[in-house]
Amino acid sequence: MITLAVNELLKDKSNGQCFRILWIDEGNLLTFLIEVTEKKALPFSLTIKEVSQNMMDGLFIKIDSLEESFYVESSNIPEKQLMQRDKAWSLIKDLVVNEPDIYQKDIRGKLITDFVSRGTGTKLTIYKYLRRYWQRGKTINSLLPDYYKSGGKGKERMSSEKKRGRPRITNSVGINVTDETKTIFRKAIKKYYQSSKKNTLVYTYKMMIKEFYSEDTRYENGVKHIIIKDENSIPTLRQLRYWFKKEFDLENNIIKREGRKKFERDYRAILGNSTFESLGPGSRYQIDATIGDVYLVSRYNSNWIIGRPVIYLVVDVFSHLITGLYIGLEGPSWAGMMMAIENSTADKQSYCKQYGINISNELWPSSHLPEVIIGDRGELEGYNVNHLIEGLNIQIENNPSFRPDWKGIVEKLFDTSQKAVRPFLPGYVQKDSGERGVKDYRLDAKLNIEEYTKIIINFVLHYNKNFYMNDYLRDNEMIEDNVKPTPLSLWNWGIKNKAGKLRKVPDYLVKFYLLPRDKATVTAKGIKFKSLLYSCEQAIKENWFIKARNNGSWKVEVSYDPRNMNNIYLHSHGDKMFHACSLLNHQERYIDKGIEEINQLLSNENLNFKEAEHALLQQDINFFSNIQEITRNATRRTQEQFKKTTKRERIKDIKVKRENEKEAQRKTEAFQLGLKDNVVDMEITELNDNYSETTLDYRRRSVKELFDKRRGKKD
Repeated sequence: MITLAVNELLKDKSNGQCFRILWIDEGNLLTFLIEVTEKKALPFSLTIKEVSQNMMDGLFIKIDSLEESFYVESSNIPEKQLMQRDKAWSLIKDLVVNEPDIYQKDIRGKLITDFVSRGTGTKLTIYKYLRRYWQRGKTINSLLPDYYKSGGKGKERMSSEKKRGRPRITNSVGINVTDETKTIFRKAIKKYYQSSKKNTLVYTYKMMIKEFYSEDTRYENGVKHIIIKDENSIPTLRQLRYWFKKEFDLENNIIKREGRKKFERDYRAILGNSTFESLGPGSRYQIDATIGDVYLVSRYNSNWIIGRPVIYLVVDVFSHLITGLYIGLEGPSWAGMMMAIENSTADKQSYCKQYGINISNELWPSSHLPEVIIGDRGELEGYNVNHLIEGLNIQIENNPSFRPDWKGIVEKLFDTSQKAVRPFLPGYVQKDSGERGVKDYRLDAKLNIEEYTKIIINFVLHYNKNFYMNDYLRDNEMIEDNVKPTPLSLWNWGIKNKAGKLRKVPDYLVKFYLLPRDKATVTAKGIKFKSLLYSCEQAIKENWFIKARNNGSWKVEVSYDPRNMNNIYLHSHGDKMFHACSLLNHQERYIDKGIEEINQLLSNENLNFKEAEHALLQQDINFFSNIQEITRNATRRTQEQFKKTTKRERIKDIKVKRENEKEAQRKTEAFQLGLKDNVVDMEITELNDNYSETTLDYRRRSVKELFDKRRGKKD
């Protein structure tokens, strides 16, 4: 069965055109598409049967992404472009939600005409933004202007003192908002606005001017009056409002003014209720974490017990299918949740193959993004999810306090999984753990994190296919089709009959928007991150390491995957969002290792050093003592001789003395082969009386003479 998802790209092999899927009806009968590069393209409809037939005939093929990426990283976008994006979004946000009406020509024309009549924009502008939004993946960031394509790439631009912003209608000019001005804004807002007195922003502005922009004082009837600077030297209320909305989170402002309890009661978003019924696969995912009831050992050394793992599961609310998982050592956090979400979008056939488990895609078919993700307040509150929301168009919902029933499906799964694998796990923690006289279950640990992950993967495959849910309330259509209430059967039925909620996004974009972010340091030895060293093509091309050695190190923003530290991703701006950096060759011991395992290794090495530190100190002291004893003996010996000579005599004829010492040293070092105790056993031959001392020839023979003599003897 061919599965289609919203946002997937289809390429027509006959003419090279590329189409993006905009919408699929719940009955999986009709879809709307748009050509992604045509300047005047508009949505058009095809039946699912037509698309599927074209794919089976080889006319249409799925592609991951275009050569030109329309996804942009928000953290690197200039403020002016963000304002333009937000303005464009305000014009079309109420239109794009009218699916599928907005895709139909007649209805779309009426909707846009109605909008234009309200003075919200021109037809030309609205069509331009709608087309850009649809063609580029239906995200807010798709509305950003294409300034990165403009000329002057890589050229340095000179700054200007010219006043930015809209010209004033008065003769005043005003000031630009500098870093110093922003600091004053923050101080004023925190002092006067974010207080229990509930002051207005206008009052905050006036008090800021009084406190930070005074020029002089005067007294009138004994009252002190502040003289403020002229209007060309102070910021405006409009500037304060802009920076307030940009930098200060609405939720935090309400909490600081009203208190946490009142915010939870009167101001927080109403995200749903326990009677909500999911519309189909991918409508809503639940995610949660728990501590595994088993102790693990290190992959580096089986003698190292590394504690209990953290298990993350992602579950589809409609079918109860487990769509993603993550097994790690880090406590519940955004990092672990991020990796579980990424796994829910990954191709499961490839994922399982990494652990030596061969499956077909039909056995674990989930590899998509949902519309909504429901998680814990703790994980999501501690992370800025704006990148995820803007980049991938996913709604993130925090689970309200005292409402565990909102994640009842995934929480129940933890009990099911632990009970299923418990009898087979060495190091499993029983309920009596910690009681007096009970064995220490930690000592039974045998599995490492990779082996335990294999076990959980096998559980997921078994659960998805075979877990029969007696309490699942099937609707009339399911009963009519006799759908078995197992996760995989419900998922497949929902894809066929209630499609349209699942979306497909290129893997590298999902990972990039989900990965945790941090700062790395460019040094002369490489890009240093978490004690590891990396390099990349851009760094080498631009001589970063030479500059760092001569001018000093600097910080760069990177993303990284804690599960595998082979690469980190250097943030960029323009047509390329990031540059992949690889471990240097001499860092090979960290290859294919996660950050937890690397930290464990470094921690153990540090512990080993600490344990050996005292013994090494003792050896150093012994070494010093030996050297001192040698120098003391030499000093005593020479001091006596120094008394018999003068300084002049000691430094006289140093070269001659050196030659004598060298000759004596050579005699001492000369090889004596085959001799015992250096005694030479020689045969004495008496000389003939006629043999005189004068006939002795002490001349050294040449090689030719020796050769001729030997040849003569042979003859």
